[in-house]
Amino acid sequence: MMADFFIPLSCVFFLFSLFSGRHRRYTAILAWITIIIVLFSGIPQWLEESNILYPVMAVLSLPFLAATVRMLLRDEPSVLHLTRAAGVAFLIYAPFGFFPPAGDALISLVVTHTGMILDLLGFSYYQVFWNTFGHNSLRVEIILACTGIQAIAIMLGVAAAVPTTIRQKSLSLLLIVPTIYILNLFRNAGVIIAYTDQWFAALPDLSGSPEFGFSSFFWAHNVIAEGVALIFLIGLAYSLFCLIPDLGDFATTLTGDYQDEIKKMCGRGR
Repeated sequence: MMADFFIPLSCVFFLFSLFSGRHRRYTAILAWITIIIVLFSGIPQWLEESNILYPVMAVLSLPFLAATVRMLLRDEPSVLHLTRAAGVAFLIYAPFGFFPPAGDALISLVVTHTGMILDLLGFSYYQVFWNTFGHNSLRVEIILACTGIQAIAIMLGVAAAVPTTIRQKSLSLLLIVPTIYILNLFRNAGVIIAYTDQWFAALPDLSGSPEFGFSSFFWAHNVIAEGVALIFLIGLAYSLFCLIPDLGDFATTLTGDYQDEIKKMCGRGR
């Protein structure tokens, strides 16, 4: 697959962009280009899964990429900080994403803890495979995307976007990792219960899948769980900004820089 080549390549470019030097702007540009290629390569699979959010993000990423490249060529500080955040996120995700034993160990841990949540809720299930839950002849497989590692890596990357004290780093770690991990376990349990018990079978089938009962999975996973996760991450980001006030200033500056750059690209700016 294209992603199997470009994801490690993007990781390497982001890694080099963390170090200052004349190469920095160019490795940063290559890092963003390769990650956008990865995003587009996933569109067929996401459409097959009836997941609309990520294809829309891919399309919206094109003007973002153009603006990012233009600002990196000028060594815009806010975009260099953004690239640093992305680089840190990649370094956290890489061991789990590219080293199967580490990824499988994390999945196994999440499977164990998700099972504990289901037990606490009094939900009966059986283990189909080491990472698959079964109930009512329906199955839900836990993969790396179900572990919350992507969200954890992204939020830790955001926390690393600006210089922080040891205290701020420690509190950020405690705020992000346990919170996302635990809430993700309840998210997994909720999707398993809603799908295998067919909670949303009466809702319109927008999935387009011929698989029996998949509509309930679509509504539980692709709509409700994704929506709740997005709202939660916005709230977590707000808490992080309160903990690290400089992040708020960074976000304001970054937003303004992108708005100005988009206007210039459209011929309406100075």
